[in-house]
Amino acid sequence: MVGEHANGGVEWQPTGEPMRVNVHDFVDPELGRAIPYGIYDEANNEGWVSVGDVADTAEFAVNAIRSWWNTMGRARFPYTTRLLITADAGGSNRHRVRAWKAELARLAAETGLEITVCHYSPGTSKWNRIEHRMFSFITMN
Repeated sequence: MVGEHANGGVEWQPTGEPMRVNVHDFVDPELGRAIPYGIYDEANNEGWVSVGDVADTAEFAVNAIRSWWNTMGRARFPYTTRLLITADAGGSNRHRVRAWKAELARLAAETGLEITVCHYSPGTSKWNRIEHRMFSFITMN
């Protein structure tokens, strides 16, 4: 979340004039929320972003991959039989989320693709190329 949100730092304000901020866990009712899920195709240096407005769930994550595959992936890689997904260790696609695995299995059955997932170790997602190639632009927008 970006904007006027509380953080762990300290800022000195004159007594009696505190700056009002939001806590990051609560959605602004006027602005709502935007939850991006990105797919970055390293071979073609192209990306796909699905934006949700409810929650970052495994179903949402796999549906973003499904949308990418049906719209871009299948056309880019018409003869492929395998898909390698690199994912960070948190959120809807973390390695212990059973729904993530079940939804991926469903996608594999639908598409006939052999899907392999490699997770970055906790704290190392900064080396995931999508962080540098796409999310900085998502944040700006």
